[in-house]
Amino acid sequence: MSITHPFHLNGAGLGLRRSMLPALQVEVPDCIDFFEVSPENWVGVGGYLGKQFRSLTERHRFVAHGLALSLGGPAPLDTAFLGELKQFLDHHDFALYTEHLSFCSDEGHFYDLYPIPFTERAVKHVAGRIRQTQDILQRPIALENASYYVQPPQAEMDELTFINAVLSEADCFLHLDVNNIYVNSVNHGNDPIAFLRGLPGERIVYGHVAGHDLEPSGLIIDTHGQNTIEPVWDLLAEAYRSFGVFPTLVERDSNIPSLADLLIEVERIRDLQNSHRLCLNADDISEVAA
Repeated sequence: MSITHPFHLNGAGLGLRRSMLPALQVEVPDCIDFFEVSPENWVGVGGYLGKQFRSLTERHRFVAHGLALSLGGPAPLDTAFLGELKQFLDHHDFALYTEHLSFCSDEGHFYDLYPIPFTERAVKHVAGRIRQTQDILQRPIALENASYYVQPPQAEMDELTFINAVLSEADCFLHLDVNNIYVNSVNHGNDPIAFLRGLPGERIVYGHVAGHDLEPSGLIIDTHGQNTIEPVWDLLAEAYRSFGVFPTLVERDSNIPSLADLLIEVERIRDLQNSHRLCLNADDISEVAA
């Protein structure tokens, strides 16, 4: 079984960074089924760099993963930015736009992500902003479960209950970051498998795996600056077992290695997806035989 949604995404993907453009202009490896970019880094980019980018978006499937919309913030949504974003998504025929379930702005924008209070009032607030965003963009969006480092103030519910409430109230999709589940489980003492299984699998549009940094204190920081570790791969395998195979992408934002090294992780996603498809097909055959 595989999860399907009307975004025509499948397989394994890679987060595109500018340093990768020269190699990808020569050839896009067959193992990359789709790319992800943060639109804040590409809106308005022209010249030679813009032409290189356009040559890729014309030939390959892309998704946009936002950094600065601040869906949980108190300030009004930046509708001017959303207008530019819609033009960008339309121009490049992007399959999907996703954002973090967090806030990162009040006056101006910054890329540090902060947790939203887990309250009923916050559920209504965020869901309303999601609906406004979807109306302006004229397309559905997906929310990513975010990593956080301090317990949200005045919490009335836990993180899992809050995420499910927002997704239900806004009736939007889920962008599943497997690494963030692991990071939060270590930093806050949660059971990552129980958390994963409590999410609405039918809403998943695609997933992330990534690496992180370990502080001397034992705190894990979600830097996307290292290779994905084995517990995160194990959690991705559990997600496929629980929900079926869904498109999954490697995120790397710092300490970026060569494209060849990144492709090792992309290939590992593909191998994991294929092995779970085989297992699920075998299970279906066994049920029919029985």
